[in-house]
Amino acid sequence: MLPEGFLDRTKERGLVLKSLAPQVAVLNHPSVGGFVSHCGWNLVLEAVCAGVPLVAWPLYAEQRVNRIFLVEEMKLALPMNESDDRFVSSAEVEERVLGLMESEEGKLIRERTIAMKIAAEAALNEGGSSRVALSKLV
Repeated sequence: MLPEGFLDRTKERGLVLKSLAPQVAVLNHPSVGGFVSHCGWNLVLEAVCAGVPLVAWPLYAEQRVNRIFLVEEMKLALPMNESDDRFVSSAEVEERVLGLMESEEGKLIRERTIAMKIAAEAALNEGGSSRVALSKLV
């Protein structure tokens, strides 16, 4: 699916995986400062637990609702803006990634994401709200 010679041209600048990436390991790597996400809920939870802010780029199903929640309610993501034909330009991708990394709004999102990571850790610890709720359910 990639253009002829793409892997050779980009081998010094990036990594292309031919299978699923170890998503949790990637999100928890110290060099990851943000993540462009399709807004699937599993990824959202993994990103929050890793303290990684998002650029929200939903594709289908509940992902568009998740974007609204992430951007407007939780303020843990910047939205990827689509054109009227539902395409996203490379300039838009660049603007949103730079916005997440360099803007004042991006700074606030990163701070809120770290606060949510701390809250998630507390909920998952012994006696935390997630552990207590699961115990009650069982």
